[in-house]
Amino acid sequence: MDNTITFDDFTKVDLRVGTIIEVNDFPEARNPAYQLTIDFGDLGIKNSSAQITTLYKKDDLLQRQIVAVVNFPKKQIAKFMSECLVLGAVNGKDVILLNPENKVKNGTPVN
Repeated sequence: MDNTITFDDFTKVDLRVGTIIEVNDFPEARNPAYQLTIDFGDLGIKNSSAQITTLYKKDDLLQRQIVAVVNFPKKQIAKFMSECLVLGAVNGKDVILLNPENKVKNGTPVN
């Protein structure tokens, strides 16, 4: 491996489970993407831009639980402020979302 990190480095990444509560098209994005609104329970509601349009329709994403990094700085994408990074396995242009096998409380940490 080229980029080995320490366990302390890993513990700085705050991975949480959230539920997608709103999905909108994002025509201003450079690459095809959706604007997601995600409920992280006690952590609140956060927005994210996600390039997941090849495998997922908007209706398929509503009420779906996902895993995201919630402690990155906000990132401006076109006129949209992305507040978290939704995680997925990348296979070319396809992104397969990571999610818990069973429903869990929004905001549940992932370690």
